[in-house]
Amino acid sequence: MKKISIESLNENFIETIGKEWMLIASGCKENFNVMTASWGCVGWLWNRPIAVVFVRPERFTHEFIEKNKYVTLSFLGKEPEMRAIYNFCGSKSGREYDKAKETGLIPLETEYGCVAFGQARLTLECEKLYKDNFKPGCFLNAEIKNWYDNMKGEYHDVYFMEIKNVYVK
Repeated sequence: MKKISIESLNENFIETIGKEWMLIASGCKENFNVMTASWGCVGWLWNRPIAVVFVRPERFTHEFIEKNKYVTLSFLGKEPEMRAIYNFCGSKSGREYDKAKETGLIPLETEYGCVAFGQARLTLECEKLYKDNFKPGCFLNAEIKNWYDNMKGEYHDVYFMEIKNVYVK
């Protein structure tokens, strides 16, 4: 992992998050959980580079995000072996599986003591700044509200995080 400046980052995050996906991880190298996500944002807020992620409270990774100050967003690429990792980490619970062992993910320690992965082509190390949750009465579009009404599970928590470090392979 090589640390680069955020200013040198030239990524289309609409494509990267929506089509490639990402791994959201929190915890330390020895005790962490990771999940796959295809929802998120990267931008500028509060005069800082910001990443925004959405995590349901019932996800095991949510517990780690709640307990820790830092979160990593890792982008593995679109190759079939990376897609297999995304698929496993998005469909299996860390309560029942050691996702790193099952997928071959190589945990690495970041500058702030969070966990990243040796396979990642890009990792954003983030510090949590603000949390809220989606509320049923706040949806302005009935179609989106209906999406939640038809799904099992709770409304997502939303985390706004400052991007502290950017790492590339």
